Amino acid sequence: MKILIIFAHPDDETMLTGGTLALLNQTGADIYYLCATRGEGGELGEPPVCQRAEIGQYRAQELACAVEALGGGGLEFLDHLDPIIGENEELYPYTNDFNGLVTQIKAHIQNIKPDVVISHGTNGEYGHPGHILTHEAVSTAIQQLQATAPWFYTFCADFPGHPRPRHANQDNPADIILDVSAVMEQKERAAYCHRSQNALFVRRSSKRSGYQLTVPEILINVESLHRIYPNVTGALEDEMFALLAPWEHQTFRL
Repeated sequence: MKILIIFAHPDDETMLTGGTLALLNQTGADIYYLCATRGEGGELGEPPVCQRAEIGQYRAQELACAVEALGGGGLEFLDHLDPIIGENEELYPYTNDFNGLVTQIKAHIQNIKPDVVISHGTNGEYGHPGHILTHEAVSTAIQQLQATAPWFYTFCADFPGHPRPRHANQDNPADIILDVSAVMEQKERAAYCHRSQNALFVRRSSKRSGYQLTVPEILINVESLHRIYPNVTGALEDEMFALLAPWEHQTFRL
């Protein structure tokens, strides 16, 4: 099975669905990564790992490290510029050319010919405009491809007792829930690859806990997928679920 994951920034692939990707890779799926930006607007790390002008190149290298840790195939970028975070942590989309973005994504899908596309959820996880934009562009590309479209799933699907409710897409109920405990070592290595973002990863959780947490302590071992297209189960989903058979006792479909 060939899977294409499309996401907005380096680290989204790991922090939002890294365990799922590592698990699918271990079952023999070929996974391709397409990142819309190089994360040029992100943090520089504590202490800074580089100058602002260098952060895009640095984060691209971090992503390549994470892809290797998770067990991926090809990695490509759409070369959009990630806007710098504004005052009061205001976030922005990375392009105003929606139709151009759809065209780019559709071309990559047609070139790679994946069986399954995985991307951001309807609510952009925690409402990030770049995540929402990516979801909408992928959705539109899938619609335009019509009969030739791959199956389309979104990550961080919502379900009762979600371990990270702030990141759960409330409009995307889970169709598949995965216990990714078996691949947490790979997910942890991938998270540490994103050195420039490690302080960001733990900041909010540490503040909420009242003490300093480490990167492994904030990683969750349960991930989920919501099926956008097609709107019914079928043979391909059965095949994907069968790939996860070694972890059947940890994995279930709603």
